[in-house]
Amino acid sequence: MTDRLGIPAPPPLGAAALPKGTFEGRSVIVTGGGSGLGKAIATEFARLGADLMIVGRKADRLKAAQDELAGLGGRVTAALCDIREPDRIAEVIDAAEAAFGLPGVLVNNAAGNFPVPAEELSANGWRAVVDITLSGTWFMTQEFGRRHLAAGTPASIINLGASYAWTGGPGFVHSAAAKAGVQNMVETLAVEWGPYGIQINALVPGLVPHDDMSADLRGGLDRAEDKDVRQPALRVGQPREIGWAATFLASPYAQLITGHTLVVDGANWQRRALVNEPVVTVREQLGRGPFAG
Repeated sequence: MTDRLGIPAPPPLGAAALPKGTFEGRSVIVTGGGSGLGKAIATEFARLGADLMIVGRKADRLKAAQDELAGLGGRVTAALCDIREPDRIAEVIDAAEAAFGLPGVLVNNAAGNFPVPAEELSANGWRAVVDITLSGTWFMTQEFGRRHLAAGTPASIINLGASYAWTGGPGFVHSAAAKAGVQNMVETLAVEWGPYGIQINALVPGLVPHDDMSADLRGGLDRAEDKDVRQPALRVGQPREIGWAATFLASPYAQLITGHTLVVDGANWQRRALVNEPVVTVREQLGRGPFAG
């Protein structure tokens, strides 16, 4: 017999904590909405009646996601966009505005990432991840915010973060640095734009396996056995739990919450052992030999 129960499983897919129709008459933009957590977030907004624009760089994924989301609630449209391109971002928000009116919610989910020892990270690798994760998030946020400032309308922005923004992320120096910038952006803009009715928060997922994870991230995850018992909750997260958190933060029931970081990881980032295990270098974890220069 064991006294370890773990955190109970979430309600089934399709359940909702918010009233039906919470987002009827509102429109939402989700970047990276064609797959993974972005699609899971878009799904929960759709179930609650939102009109959606999902944004991404892969047409086939966007089309498949659009077809899947179309039957859940409000209207759904999709836009190809590299969020590193401010001019294209303006065109995408123009299209969303033409379809639905000025969207009231922006979810910045799109990001780039791959594991690499810091000493092997190329200049192009650094730029790619930082430009997508930090600069792209900023370009989307600024364009969206400027339109609401000009219109004098309230809005909600949710930026997907990562706990290694404040703990550090060995093997992910590019992503950790970029996410730290995103974290600071949330805290800065909450104060600067709060007087104008613009709310901005960060949402930090824990370990939430899903089918659309990149091959290198999935490979690292697959090398770790018994993923559930490695979490204080004794289970990993489910994509819909991130969707529920996002819809709450953007809902009328969370309007006084701004500048906040909501971590949905079952306390995993706070975990500490009484006696730490031996250090295994990032190179060893990735199966790399000694650095040869």
